[in-house]
Amino acid sequence: MTAALNRDQFREAVFSRDQRKCVVCGQPALDAHHIMERRLFPDGGYYLDNGASLCGRHHLAAEMTTLTVEELRSACGVTKPVLPPHLYRDERYDKWGNILLPGGGRMRGELFDDPSVQKILSEGGALSEFVGRVKYPRTWHLPISPGATRDDRVLPDSDQFVGHEVVATIKMDGENTTLYRDHLHARSVGGGRRHPSRDWMKNFHSGMAMDIPDDWRVCGENLYVQHTIRYDRLESYFLGFSVWDGMLCLSWDDALAWFELLGIKPVHCFYRGQWDERAVLSAFPGTHRGSPTEGFVVRRRGPFRYGEFRQSVAKYVKAEFRRDLEAKDGSFAPWYLRPVVRNGVDTP
Repeated sequence: MTAALNRDQFREAVFSRDQRKCVVCGQPALDAHHIMERRLFPDGGYYLDNGASLCGRHHLAAEMTTLTVEELRSACGVTKPVLPPHLYRDERYDKWGNILLPGGGRMRGELFDDPSVQKILSEGGALSEFVGRVKYPRTWHLPISPGATRDDRVLPDSDQFVGHEVVATIKMDGENTTLYRDHLHARSVGGGRRHPSRDWMKNFHSGMAMDIPDDWRVCGENLYVQHTIRYDRLESYFLGFSVWDGMLCLSWDDALAWFELLGIKPVHCFYRGQWDERAVLSAFPGTHRGSPTEGFVVRRRGPFRYGEFRQSVAKYVKAEFRRDLEAKDGSFAPWYLRPVVRNGVDTP
């Protein structure tokens, strides 16, 4: 992706490419429209291939998402979509970063509850298309994390934590899973393949599902089977790490209260206090209950919105747990295609 332009350069470059005509109808262009919303980008998203010259009518249609990002890219001749770095290339998005589901419908993205976005989506009639599911966001690596792969995202610095009280928890090697009152899914929201670990998760979920409030979700790690690390003394096969009321992530203390109410064990917290990189690294244990630690996750102790996730959560992964190193001999296979090896639980 080329370097971002400034606002004036972007407008002129887009108009010049499109001959100052609306790429949809050919009328004089009035707006250099961001195909993907500029607020989703850390640098403003002023890239030529993220722009489309539009007349007033079609600019409104694009904002309401009745004119899709795919239609705009096609009209502009854009063959390589420009996406914000934290979004996934294997997903389809509308202008506002909401995920478009294969069978129809949309999942809420980080700007969904912004009043201006709510207003424009309502005017276009799109709000009725949203389902009550939310994909767990991509967690960026801290700059000091040695285990980031070429596909991972790394923060330029850790200034977002300076002056904040944080908690640091052991990063567990399992399947990220989200529980609702009436549903559960892994990070990929589709049905996925059958697997003994997911069967166990469904049974576990059924025992407390009715205690999860409507439009709330509980996120945690499904550790029923071995992925890379072998666990012999787990506190539970499911360890919780966050609780969400709609698009609001509860504070760590409130999450702990809900975990206790729901009968969920939390991930192990080894540091709690003002952000201090050296202090966190010093406190980070090499093992947990006899098993090696993959890394840790640091989050702000207080509550934050879904759209603030990138500024509120980050991870550290040890160099030996880089996924691309596992595949060097060509024998790497995803955990769900390997022979099932059940982890152990430390029963009281």
